[in-house]
Order: sequence, then C-alpha cells, then structure tokens
Amino acid sequence: MANYAYLRVSTDQQDLDNQRHGILEYANQQGISGLQFVEDTVSGKVKWKERRIGDLLLKTMQPGDTVVFAEISRMARSTLQVLEMLEHATTTNLQVHIAKQRMRFDDSLNSKITATVLGLAAEIEREFISMRTKEALAKRKADGKTLGRPKGKAETVRLDKHRDEINRYLKKGISKRSIAKLVDCSKSTLYNWLEREGLNKKKPKAKSTDIKP
Repeated sequence: MANYAYLRVSTDQQDLDNQRHGILEYANQQGISGLQFVEDTVSGKVKWKERRIGDLLLKTMQPGDTVVFAEISRMARSTLQVLEMLEHATTTNLQVHIAKQRMRFDDSLNSKITATVLGLAAEIEREFISMRTKEALAKRKADGKTLGRPKGKAETVRLDKHRDEINRYLKKGISKRSIAKLVDCSKSTLYNWLEREGLNKKKPKAKSTDIKP
C-alpha cells in the first residue's frame, strides 16, 4: 500500500514549506511513512478531475492507499468539489487524511458522519449559488436588460461593431445595397440587423391627391 502527500504549489515558497512541514509532522504522529509528494501548480479553482490530484485519485492510487492533504482548503476551493473527492475516495477504498484539521476519511462511522456534515454544507452551498444566480437574473430583468445571448444569428450580431459606421451611411442617404458592400456582409444580413435595431423603417408613401378638373 502506497502513501501520498498532496501539495498545491503557490508563488509563496513559505506557504509550500508550511504545507510540507504540517504534513510530515502529522504523518509522523499517525505512523504514516514513505510519503510520495505530489505537487500541483494548477489553481484550486480548476475542477479537481482536471488537476494532478485527479490523476492521483482516479488513476494512480489503488484500494488501501493513503493520501494526506495539508488542509481542506488545499483540496479545492469549493465544498462541492471536496465532497466529490471524498465520495470517490470512500467508494474506492482510499484513505484521506487532512493534517491541519486532523481528519481521517475511511469506512469508519466517524468518517461517514463527517462526510454527511460536509454533504449538508455542500447542499447549502448549492442553494446559496442558486439563490444568488436567481437574484442576479431578477435584477437584470428589473433593470430592463436582456437575459441570455443576444437574439439573432452570429453574423448579424457581428455588425454591432459597425453600428456607428452604418448609421453614418444611412444619414448620408447611401443605399442599403451599398452599405452591405461597405461593411462586407450580405444584404439579408444587413436587413436583419437593421430590423433588430429598429432602423429598417420604410419611408411612408406620399399620399396621392386627386386634382379636380
């Protein structure tokens, strides 16, 4: 059975040394020897499966192996991700130790209770994220802002950067056929864009007057 220690590398060398020292001190107290250190330079914001810890847990470690983290915050930035890692570890018979919090996750009752508490925290975090998202969308809607992507095809939206240029051409009385050539697009694309912008208004026809003899 192999023993691993995970270090998330930052630009602060002192922080890295502190992680290593904390892990070694804990491992010595717990009788965990022969640690193989795995250093990860990727930010904790990246999903754990896309970092070196993902390779370690999913590919390298075998049932019965142990991994020691310096602290929970070094596992991931999100409670949800931490819970995912712990769930994978317990279902594949991997032991996880967290040095600073002196926590151990295996198939024991205490580990299951702790994992349940973390699961509750993750659920609360999910609710907060959902609530903040809904509040932000409601505020944007109340402010009159359009939600989601702009309507219209990508080619039509591309003309947004030519808005001032197109308006100048229209004011000068240049035909729409010529404007389409000037901004390098098809006539239909220009017409759709003008329609979306409310600029494709047809000139009202002059009223005919009957001339009485």
